[in-house]
Amino acid sequence: MADPSPQNPSLTTPPPSPSPTLQSSSSELSPPSPPPNSSTFPFLKSLNRPKLRVTSEFDSDSLLFFNKVSCKLFDNLAKLKLSFQNNSQREVSQPQLSLTSKHLSVQYDLEEKNTFVKSSVDIGPRLQLRALHNVKAQQGEIAMEANLPEPGYSLELASPVPIGYPRATLKFPLGEISVQEKDEAEEEEVEKKNRVLSVNGILKRKIMSGVCSALYTDEELRLKYAYKDDALSFIPSISLPSNAASLAFKRRFSPSDKLSYWYNFDSNMWSAVYKRTYGKDYKFKAGYDSDVRLGWASLWVGDEAGKVKTTPMKMKVQFMLQVPQDDIKTSVLMFRVKKRWDI
Repeated sequence: MADPSPQNPSLTTPPPSPSPTLQSSSSELSPPSPPPNSSTFPFLKSLNRPKLRVTSEFDSDSLLFFNKVSCKLFDNLAKLKLSFQNNSQREVSQPQLSLTSKHLSVQYDLEEKNTFVKSSVDIGPRLQLRALHNVKAQQGEIAMEANLPEPGYSLELASPVPIGYPRATLKFPLGEISVQEKDEAEEEEVEKKNRVLSVNGILKRKIMSGVCSALYTDEELRLKYAYKDDALSFIPSISLPSNAASLAFKRRFSPSDKLSYWYNFDSNMWSAVYKRTYGKDYKFKAGYDSDVRLGWASLWVGDEAGKVKTTPMKMKVQFMLQVPQDDIKTSVLMFRVKKRWDI
């Protein structure tokens, strides 16, 4: 192997000048130039691996793990998510893959080999087009909603695809009303169908210190009045024509103590729940349900209603004790753990 060191400087005869060919070859042996800076080529930043968000939840009652792996793509323009379940034998079930963006959502069920597509497009400042399609069933719905010049008013026209009766919905500040035709079979002649006009809707209006609402759906009218202040909530309701009445009562004793009570006058069933919070990340709840004759108590470590990323160590834990009234010996202690990892 030739010595790469320079020639001996003690030689009296100077070395010949390198030829142009040798100069070219020496430039090829020069060390490679450093890689270009990503700030010079901004598109190279998009080649970095997106951060993965892994969430796993275990329920001791069903002995199932609920897993979700997601990441954001194209500079947060879209989100890719894989969700599945697995039991103690590591058997995977209900795998689903979805890609969600602002105007398009595609969900694929790997077991059913079916795809659900949702899309929404703003055609103009006051007009929006929405579509829903079930590929396997070859069914879907297309809807167009227009915001009227008056604030809080909008009109929506929707129609099933490929066949079906259209539906018109008018939304306004006090509620909304939906009108649609449907087929109704006569009692004497089942094969004969008549077209009838189906009207559903909800109306809300403030009365004194509460909100009165009327919900009409499937030929049933439910009237409800909800009064609420800083310490008390009082919500009576009645359904017509069944005359089924119920009452909900909530009392807050302090910022951390609250009692809720619900009673059904038709069946004489009732339930009660007491809740106490300790700071933001601890919550104790205890209650009784007369319908199933069951008493229970639970302890939440981590914000119950919040997301996992806002809790310490990105983890939530729930312990629950269920005590049947008829057989106390069959009491069950259950727990649920939910943890998130950012990779």
